[in-house]
Amino acid sequence: MRSLLAPLFFIVACGSYPSMTIGPKEGWQVYSSAQDADGRCICTVVAPEQNLCSRDAKSRQLRQLLEKVQNMSQSIEVLNLRTQRDFQYVMKMENQMKGLRTKFRQIEEDRKTIMARNFKELKDRMDELQPLIPVLEQYKTDAKLISQFKEELRNLSAVLTGIQEELGAYDYEQLYQRVISLDSRLRNCMSKLTCGKLMKITGPVTVKTSGTRFGAWMTDPLASPRNNRVWYMDTYTNSKVVREYKSMADFVSGLESRTYYLPFKWAGTNHVVYNGSLYYNKEQSNIIVKYSFETGRVLAQRALEYAGFHNVYPYTWGGFSDIDLMADELGLWAVYATNQNAGNIVISQLEPQTLEVLRTWNTEYSKRNAGESFMICGTLYITNSHLTGAKVYYSYNTKTSTYEYTDIPFHNQYFHISMLDYNARERALYAWNNGHQVIFNVTLYHVIKTEDDS
Repeated sequence: MRSLLAPLFFIVACGSYPSMTIGPKEGWQVYSSAQDADGRCICTVVAPEQNLCSRDAKSRQLRQLLEKVQNMSQSIEVLNLRTQRDFQYVMKMENQMKGLRTKFRQIEEDRKTIMARNFKELKDRMDELQPLIPVLEQYKTDAKLISQFKEELRNLSAVLTGIQEELGAYDYEQLYQRVISLDSRLRNCMSKLTCGKLMKITGPVTVKTSGTRFGAWMTDPLASPRNNRVWYMDTYTNSKVVREYKSMADFVSGLESRTYYLPFKWAGTNHVVYNGSLYYNKEQSNIIVKYSFETGRVLAQRALEYAGFHNVYPYTWGGFSDIDLMADELGLWAVYATNQNAGNIVISQLEPQTLEVLRTWNTEYSKRNAGESFMICGTLYITNSHLTGAKVYYSYNTKTSTYEYTDIPFHNQYFHISMLDYNARERALYAWNNGHQVIFNVTLYHVIKTEDDS
């Protein structure tokens, strides 16, 4: 607050007038008070009339009062300056505090983001490692079978040793026939170990992400162990290009070794490579084509009698998947549907050289209600959907011409499967899962029969 002393004017006459006594109304008093535009107080002080020439006590009181008013005015001014300075300091501190709060909040958010990112990375690593557990379990099962096989080999070795010791008792022809018999037993034992009934599907393991949503990729189940070529056919129609990779590692890295241009476009994604040749459905027809990778020529063509084509009887996802070609331990197969079987699935075993139909089975499962299918050891397994939640729902055994409903779930990781095919050499399912090339491991229940069981 600032007090202002308004100037006062007095009319004083110096002469022989007698001295006058000042009454109470002639003392110092506040005339008025108000505030200026800045909110400061303004006081108007009325001084009593006096003789300017006199030096009496009233004059001294006036001077003292003026000094007090000036001192008060200066003190108030100093206080106002300090208040303004302190207010600016407080405002500055408030801004700094707001800045610190913002920084702390940012640090807290960054910390949460970093922790969330680190947690996601760890979870992704765990998700990548999780499919290895059933693979290891499968290896343990295989190790047991190998142990049994090694025991059989030891038995055969003992027999051979016995033959060698008795060499003098047999002529060459007898010895030759005995060796042939042992070789037949060995091959028979191996064939009994490779076949079985599907019990479980584990995985998948993602090999690569490439191509469109629909396509096919495969290896040859009859190739030698050192031949690991991979073939890749992107999309389900209007294409003739087949890409070849020398190994799975080259496929993952994208190192293409050769490109083939087929004489006819294909339909669907259900092709198969079998014993060095590609078998596929010719576009807009029910014709099966056998194409040799070695010669680059078509070796055989044959129409599947009454087979629907061009989305007449596709799987649930469509894509001209009417005719599905596949191979297993027992040979080459075609799965399709006909009007004669009311649109239900038909299974035909094919002669690989001529594509002649050797035998046919009619099932009661609608082709349009099937998500995908594959053959293992002469049994057709059918999934109930190509989307999330799919499972192996139905199986048909061609050996007994009987069917059963099953409940074998598998993880459709990328939500849309357009190709699912069994590879007997690797005992695995190859799948095209929404632009991802993945592999499922299968667990088979083995029943080894002896001559006494028959």
